[in-house]
Amino acid sequence: MKPKKRIALVAHDQRKEDLISWVKYNAEQLSEHELYATGTTGKIISEGCSLDVHRLKSGPLGGDQQLGAMIANGELDVLIFFWDPMTSQPHDVDVKALLRMSVLYNIPVACNRSTADFMISSSLFNEEYDPIIKDYSKYISRNVNS
Repeated sequence: MKPKKRIALVAHDQRKEDLISWVKYNAEQLSEHELYATGTTGKIISEGCSLDVHRLKSGPLGGDQQLGAMIANGELDVLIFFWDPMTSQPHDVDVKALLRMSVLYNIPVACNRSTADFMISSSLFNEEYDPIIKDYSKYISRNVNS
């Protein structure tokens, strides 16, 4: 990861205000990085916080899967995803897949404001960082031969 991070910003409907509040508070620092967001979240961030945001599809329409693909392709460094633990989502499987990809490719993930605060205040946030990626190929060959 280079010092300029590629950051995904995502929030479920009931958490959008929380994410926007966090982004506004951290707008100066976030402006130094490349931002990506799903659908409405990206629109609200770019309009309400005057930040450049690469907008993807809405989460339920494939935006979560787009982010997962970007992670798999090494095109994202950080995921800030304020998800709603109290509301069932029609695309829960996509959310789970996105979080799985984040763990699989060892990128930092914040699912709430406290974790996002710790992450953005870390000295590593603006420095070069070389994450250790676990080799999962043994799992694949073991499952294929079963």
